[in-house]
Amino acid sequence: MEILIISGLSGGGKSKAASFLEDIGYYIVDNLPAEMMVKFADFCAASSGRYDRVALVYDVRAGEPFDLLVDTLERLKTTGVNCRMLFLEASTNTIINRYKETRRIHPLASQGLNIEQAIAKERELMQPVRDHADFVLDSSSFSTAKLRSEMLNLFGDQKDRMGLNVNVLSFGFKHGIPIEADLVFDVRFMPNPYYVAELKNKTGLDAEVRDFVLSFQQTHGFLEQLKEMLKFLLPLYKEEGKTVLVIAIGCTGGHHRSVAVAHEISEFIVAEGYPVTENHRDISR
Repeated sequence: MEILIISGLSGGGKSKAASFLEDIGYYIVDNLPAEMMVKFADFCAASSGRYDRVALVYDVRAGEPFDLLVDTLERLKTTGVNCRMLFLEASTNTIINRYKETRRIHPLASQGLNIEQAIAKERELMQPVRDHADFVLDSSSFSTAKLRSEMLNLFGDQKDRMGLNVNVLSFGFKHGIPIEADLVFDVRFMPNPYYVAELKNKTGLDAEVRDFVLSFQQTHGFLEQLKEMLKFLLPLYKEEGKTVLVIAIGCTGGHHRSVAVAHEISEFIVAEGYPVTENHRDISR
């Protein structure tokens, strides 16, 4: 059985870290007092494997001496439980900005301290906990994706590292830009098969339309530039920890040019070694 204690400064990123651990199978308990952790570990051990990976979030809200947590950590280790502690912190300015964004009140503010004083007091109180942590992460410069990536690297199995999945989506601008899109490319500059009588009622999945769209130099130039961009971007998105990337290709109606280009880009990304889902949102409108 594995127990991970997540502690750290208020505003350091404990809640987000816990949510990422929950995604990979940890059972999360928030603000469990240290005195109850040993009993909870006994309960988990008797659960026939249902609670083999547990993360306990512990912070200043517990309202108890922090040496209790240190003593509990040592007691759990002596029972043979794989017990480790993660301590999350951030710079004072970062924590202040996070509290401004969420409009929450620091837990120590009730003691008549301003936010900066409360953060300093909490650092002092939690120093013994930090000193006993197995992992200390400063999340000051972490994006959400970076924090997720760190959680996977430290506590995830190989199966948890899903890699980057790419969704290539064609659409028509007259029906609106897909709100889920990460990257949007406009191909309305290409000659339009809609105005060719024999192609008007076909789609970009038909060979005749695809051949027409791909026959122009501007299409080739665009595709060459886009493929080079994707060769540069995809590894960076993967390294940053992004698991789903939505690339939207748009033309006027979403029937011809965007469909043909999206199909071409999908085949390129597959050849680059990434799993791809190809969708054509407006092809039947």
